[in-house]
Amino acid sequence: MSQFTVTGQFKTRDGHAEFEKTIDAENENVAREHILSQLGSQHGLKRTEIDLEEVGQ
Repeated sequence: MSQFTVTGQFKTRDGHAEFEKTIDAENENVAREHILSQLGSQHGLKRTEIDLEEVGQ
């Protein structure tokens, strides 16, 4: 597995919050799915409220 760093932003009550998370995943698509799932679960967000800007190793 490789490590991917995902950056982006999501909607909050006060506007937008930026994030940068590092995750172990098989490829970029899996990394995207895991981040969307984590942020949605932790912050009660829908996938449409999360903007992924960059996924890189």
